[in-house]
Amino acid sequence: MLYVVITFLWVSLWFYLLFGGADFGAGILELFTRAHNKDRTRRTMYRAIGPIWEANHMWLIIAIVILFVGFPKIYATMSTAMHIPLIIMLLGIIARGTAFAFRHYDAVVDDMQQVYNRIFTWSSLITPLFLGIIAGSTVTGKITQQPKDFLEDYVFSWLNWFCVAVGCFTVAIAAFLAAVFLIGEAQGEKDKRRFIAKAKTANIAAFIAGALVFFASLYQHIPLLDWIFANPVGIISITAASLSLILLWYLLSKGKVKILPVLAGFQVTMILLSVTYIHFPKIVLLKDGGYLSLLEHEATGKTIDALGAALLIGSLFILPALFYLLYSFRKSANRTKA
Repeated sequence: MLYVVITFLWVSLWFYLLFGGADFGAGILELFTRAHNKDRTRRTMYRAIGPIWEANHMWLIIAIVILFVGFPKIYATMSTAMHIPLIIMLLGIIARGTAFAFRHYDAVVDDMQQVYNRIFTWSSLITPLFLGIIAGSTVTGKITQQPKDFLEDYVFSWLNWFCVAVGCFTVAIAAFLAAVFLIGEAQGEKDKRRFIAKAKTANIAAFIAGALVFFASLYQHIPLLDWIFANPVGIISITAASLSLILLWYLLSKGKVKILPVLAGFQVTMILLSVTYIHFPKIVLLKDGGYLSLLEHEATGKTIDALGAALLIGSLFILPALFYLLYSFRKSANRTKA
C-alpha cells in the first residue's frame, strides 16, 4: 500500500505542474501582453480556465495531505525549513483566486478592475516562482534538522542562486504550457498566431532558465549533470524531451495545434522524470549528508494502509466527476466557438 500512496503523491504533483502550471501561466502571459491585446487574451483565458481553475488546486491539496498524513517527518522538516516560501506561495494562490473571481464576476466595472488585474497577473508569476524555489531547495543539501539560528533554519535553505533559477524555470514552463494550451482556444487566425509566438518566446525563456539552473548547480557544487546523465532513464528522458521539442517547433511553424498540448505535456513530464528518478525514494537531501526517504520515513503501517485505501476509494468518486467537468466544459466551449 505504501507504493500506492507514493504513486498518488507523484501523480498529484505531476498533474499540478501540468494543469496548475498552465493555469498560472495564463496570468503570466497576460502580464507580458501589450495593453491593446489584454482584453482579447483575458477572453480567451476565461474560456480556457474559467470554470475549472479552482479544481487545479485539488492536486496540490492531495499532495499536502499525503505528506502530512503519510510522511509526517518529511512534512514537518519541509514545512519548517521552507516556511517563508510556502506562505508566500499560498498567499499568491489566495490572492490570485480572489482577484480572478472579483474581476470576472464583479457586477460593478470600475477602477477596481485594474487592481484586480494587477493582483491576478503578479500573483500568477509569484506563485510558480516560489513553487519552483521550494522544489529546488529539496535537492540543494542545505536543509538541516539541527539549525544553529533563524537564518540557517528559515532562509538559507531556499534563498540561493540554484533555487531562484529553478523558480524562474518553473515560471517559464508555466507560461509555455499556457501558451500551447491557449492556441487551440484562440478565435481567429490573428489570435492563433499571437499565441504561437508567445509559445515560442516562452519556450526560449524556458531554455535560457534551464541553462541558468545548470550554471547555478555548478556554482553551488550540486551534481545536477551527474544526476541526469549518469543513468539510462535520465538520458532517455532528456533525449525524448529534446526530440519532442523539435517536433513541437515544427508543428508550431506549420500552425498545426491539435497535438501540441500532448507534446508540451510529454516534454514537461520527461524533464520531471529526468530530475526525480535518480533520487527515488529520497525526497529531501539534508545538509549533513543525510536524507529523508519515502520508504524509510513513512508513518505507521496502519496509517499508510488507511491512507492508501482512502486515496483509492476517493479516486473512484473524484476522477469521474473531474473528467465529466472537463468534458462538459469542453463541449460548452466548442459551442461558444462555433
